[in-house]
Amino acid sequence: MDFKEVQRLQNICIYEDYLHSCGFNLIAGVDEVGRGAIAGPIVAAAVILDRTKIFIEDINDSKKITSGKRKKLFKKIISSCICWSWAKLSPGLIDRFSLGVANRLVIKKALKNLKVKPDIIFTDAIKINMKNPDIEIMPFVNGDEISVSIAAASIIAKVIRDKIMLKYSRIYPDYDFEYNKGYGTKKHKTALKIFGSTEIHRLSFKNFFINLI
Repeated sequence: MDFKEVQRLQNICIYEDYLHSCGFNLIAGVDEVGRGAIAGPIVAAAVILDRTKIFIEDINDSKKITSGKRKKLFKKIISSCICWSWAKLSPGLIDRFSLGVANRLVIKKALKNLKVKPDIIFTDAIKINMKNPDIEIMPFVNGDEISVSIAAASIIAKVIRDKIMLKYSRIYPDYDFEYNKGYGTKKHKTALKIFGSTEIHRLSFKNFFINLI
């Protein structure tokens, strides 16, 4: 392990180490994936890691690690954490609300699904209001790079959403969902031009679809 990696691992725990020393034993990290996709749901996950079993090797922003490594980490995280949860918001609901509102809603749903009440919540730059005023919420810019709990939540959400999109790829085989996961790749755009949109496309992304005409 090189010096830069050691430094990264130290940095990804620095906030949680400090807060734990201040008496915050149950830190919940929450993150979402799929915000920028043009098809499929937004998925959010929340997790409270067990500090007696915590491992940080290889944990990083879910977009920066391979699919195989994410799956292995997913199993480690959910088997060793205090509790975890997830939630999704359908393309129809994303169309009904603005993307920002939808993003906050799915994060709040994931947090409400936690079976253990956290002492404090870390989000990846998302400001949310929970009904319980006793729980402080701390948004961090690039949170999945500086908080091990947010990074772990990011991995959970990514693995779950990828599984959802894999199922959709069997229903809609022409759109390459198995590989693009609903994002606007070249093959995805070509399929939209030929076949039009499906029930899982976000029609509120009007500018994207207009550019295909």
